[in-house]
Amino acid sequence: MPESPRWLVSKDREAEAKEVLKLVYPDGYDVGVIVHEIKEGIEKESIAEHAVGWDVILFPSPAFKRMLLVGVGTAIAQQAVGIDAIQYFLVFILDESGIKSRSAQTGILIVLGIIKLVVIVFAGHLFDRKGRRPLFFVSLLGMSASLLLVSFGFIGGGSAGGLAVFGLALYLAFFSIGMGPGAWLIPSEVFSTMIRAKAMSVATFMNRVTATIMASTFLSVANAMSWAGFFIMMSIVCLLILVWMYVYLPETKGRPLEDMSQYFAEITGDRSILEAEEMLYRNEDQQESMAGGGGTGATPVESAARPQRGAVPERPPPEDAHIVGTMA
Repeated sequence: MPESPRWLVSKDREAEAKEVLKLVYPDGYDVGVIVHEIKEGIEKESIAEHAVGWDVILFPSPAFKRMLLVGVGTAIAQQAVGIDAIQYFLVFILDESGIKSRSAQTGILIVLGIIKLVVIVFAGHLFDRKGRRPLFFVSLLGMSASLLLVSFGFIGGGSAGGLAVFGLALYLAFFSIGMGPGAWLIPSEVFSTMIRAKAMSVATFMNRVTATIMASTFLSVANAMSWAGFFIMMSIVCLLILVWMYVYLPETKGRPLEDMSQYFAEITGDRSILEAEEMLYRNEDQQESMAGGGGTGATPVESAARPQRGAVPERPPPEDAHIVGTMA
């Protein structure tokens, strides 16, 4: 797998970035323009990181609030389905389902790990082809059904331990096909450049807080409700998260980072996010003008390549091109 063009440009390896971009853009497409836009985006992100304080995160406008709801909410949802807690206590779960042999438990753990690894590699290709929303929905529906199978394994007693193991294998597979990689992909794609660094830190923090809460209460809740009841509850949680994502999660496939600000401004009727980015661009232009001795500091090629403020691109990039550009 090649490095992302964004990462290569950030390391001043623009020639390599162009070669990677040629793999996803049509033959003859001027990838130099894309490299220039990526470079501008990195510079803009650096300026924004120092220009915008935490107030925009703590007291967000409607557009930023919706953006944070989607990005941070997706990160929380990844752990709310119980993945870390279930993985931490797999031995306890197998023991309670009637599988007491340590060698059998070890073999099952190895197989489950291999299944998770194989599926997550396969999911990387599906995200490029099928989009985010469909894979999230399949993932959550599959996890919900899988957790029901696990609960039936406990209801059936020791003779149904195989059903519980089968349900756990399906659960890990369905998690890895959507919620696993997707929960980190969505925040990186929806957060505006202005708040990306701070918002990603909040999303990561809340993800780990949720994981800690789920893991620290897992055994207590399972013992209080019964193991079957606990897995039924987690199945319902998966369905509730699916409904939430159906309502709030936008499809980000084929949409560059710059388009997401426009999207959230439109659905919330809040133009302040676009005005803030326009001001950021203006400040950047002023700095370039000062550095260039009163001129724009840009060559004719750079001026032509510079994206218009707030404008919608005339020709969208290939559907899967932005994945290479945003995954760093």
